[in-house]
Parts: sequence; structure tokens; C-alpha cells
Amino acid sequence: MNQDASHTELIISNLIERILGFIPDLIKVVIIFIIGVFLIRLALRIIKKRFEVRRVSLTVRTFVLSIIRFVLYSLLILIVASNLGIKTTAILGALSGMVLAIGLALQGSLSNFAGGVLILLFRPFDVGDYIENNAGTDGTVEKIDLLYTSLRTTSGILVFSPNGTLANSVIRNFSKIKTRRLQYIVGISYDDNIKEARQTILSVLNQDSRILKTPEPAVFVSDLADSSVNLTVRAWTNKDNYWAVHDQTREKIKVALDKAGISIPYPQTEMRIISDKDEQSED
Repeated sequence: MNQDASHTELIISNLIERILGFIPDLIKVVIIFIIGVFLIRLALRIIKKRFEVRRVSLTVRTFVLSIIRFVLYSLLILIVASNLGIKTTAILGALSGMVLAIGLALQGSLSNFAGGVLILLFRPFDVGDYIENNAGTDGTVEKIDLLYTSLRTTSGILVFSPNGTLANSVIRNFSKIKTRRLQYIVGISYDDNIKEARQTILSVLNQDSRILKTPEPAVFVSDLADSSVNLTVRAWTNKDNYWAVHDQTREKIKVALDKAGISIPYPQTEMRIISDKDEQSED
């Protein structure tokens, strides 16, 4: 009986010693956890303020903050587990394999997601802007989602552009500028007076108050083509007036040239037919 009691006392004594020996490590882990939680919350507040300054949409803001929060707390848990003596190598290996498999399966979607985050963070364009990329896609931005950006073309077609492709392309934003340039190519006959044609076109441009005086409108010979002398017409207008001025000015130039008796020739090809009779007569 005494032996059993002494054995029990020995077990309890060893247990107490282990607990007492574990208390410093436990205190250290608790301190690490408290400091880690404080730093994570501080980092999340800073990131949230940056999102607000850049006017990131609420949906993207919440989604990205959730991912960042998950990653940071996962790292904190791994650090705490490591300090408790738990081997984290196997856990990290399993997580790495899982992340790699998911990344390979969703490679295209992840590329579009990353592109969407970059677009919403750096805002090369906003909803309502008229943009064009180097793939030839153009239109007014109607919606920016995480994976796709919706564009409405001038013909009314709704186009969904992948954010990955859009973020890695050259984007021309026509809404961020104040003025836009009009340019036409007008062909006149070789028999017409170039100076008179130039003055007629400049008169049309100068009479329109929507066309800016600075930079000054210009008309010059740009090409001596097969059937016509080509004049390049350039003028500037405010971006809000661009399409109306662009379409109306083309018509005004045509009417003015007709009134001045200046023709816009059709493409012409000169053909010479030589018959056998003509060759015999020459002989």
C-alpha cells in the first residue's frame, strides 16, 4: 500500500514539475499571441484605410481583407504551435501541396482575380470611363468585377473583358483627358486648287465654336495618291463634344467642298487597249 502511495506521489510530483517547467513557455506563447493579434489588427486597419483612400469597392475590400486576415492568423497559429514544440513541417507541406494544386486548377481565374485587384487598387479607369486596350476592345466601363470588366461598345454591345488580360495590356483612357483630336483624310482631284480646298476646310473648322483655337486647326497635304491629293485635317475639341463634332464636321466639310466646286474623286485606273489593227496601221 505504501509502495502504491509513493508511486502515485512520484507521478504527481513529476507532473507538477512538468507543469511548472511548461509555465514559462506558456507565458511566452500567450505574450506572442497577444502581440501577434495586436499587430495583425493594426496591419488590417492600415490596409483598410489605404483601400478607403483609393476608393476600392466595398465588395473587393471585404474579400481582400478576409484573405489577408486568414493568412496572417494562420501564420500566427503556426508560430504559436512552433513555440509549443509542435512540429509544423508536416502541416506546412500539406498546405503547400494544397495551395499548389488549387493554383494550377484555377490558374486562369487567379490571373483574372489578381488583375481585378490591381485594377481596383491602382484605378487606371473608373466606371463610366471610355477606354480602349491594345487588343482592340473599346467601350464605356459599366462594371468592374473581380474577374471581368464589363464594357458597353458604341454599337451597344456588352463586352466582358478578362481582368488578367486587361491589367497586362496598354489601356487608353479617353475620359481622363480634357480634349481630343479630330482627324480626317480628305481626297481632292488633281485638277482642284489645293490652297482653295485648304481655306474651305479651315473656314468650316473656324466657324464651329466647339472646335478649339489652341491647338490651331491644321490642313495639309499628306499623300499624293493614285487618284487624289489627300489632305489631312486635324482639329481639337473638348472630350464631351468629341463624337458630335466628329460626325457633324465630316458632313460640313463635304457640303462646303461641294459648294466650292471641289470634287472628291473616285479611285480611277487608266487602261490602254492596243488592238491588232492599230499595230498594222502603224506599220
